[in-house]
Amino acid sequence: MAEEELQVEEGGKGKSKMMLIIIIAVVLIGGGAAAYFLLFAGGDEPTEEQLAQTDAAAAEQAAPAPTGNAEIGTALYVAMPRPFVFNVPGTGRDRLVQIKVQLLVRGSENEEIAKTHIPLIEGTLLQAFSASNADDLITEAGKIELREQAVVQVQKALKEIEGKDVVERVLFTGFVMQ
Repeated sequence: MAEEELQVEEGGKGKSKMMLIIIIAVVLIGGGAAAYFLLFAGGDEPTEEQLAQTDAAAAEQAAPAPTGNAEIGTALYVAMPRPFVFNVPGTGRDRLVQIKVQLLVRGSENEEIAKTHIPLIEGTLLQAFSASNADDLITEAGKIELREQAVVQVQKALKEIEGKDVVERVLFTGFVMQ
């Protein structure tokens, strides 16, 4: 009988050791998962949409007073449904460019007009963008010049149809060149 009690006690010690090892493993895995979550899943970097909203808000604050026939009203933004992707020639090689665009308009009437004529605006912008040169687009001055040309061409195209300046500014909310 004494031998049976010893075997029972030894079996109990083995089970408790195994249980202790399992608990330690669970705590270590849980601690590692928590550390990973806290270190790498913080979400400190803003998303593209948040960056676009920030750029749009900054552009609204820096926007000059409306000129020409632009309706004085609330600044509204009309986003182009998809980014413009096109090739531009350069001295070394051709480059691929992707530009995300939003239009600054004044008043809800001009917003509706711009939304109605999105295909015309897209075609006009694509013509303006594809006429550029990669060497110019590398510089900030080249990007500013491209934006100014885009505004002039879009205003001209919409003025022929609507008889007034609908778009006040063309804003680049994303610009990538490879």
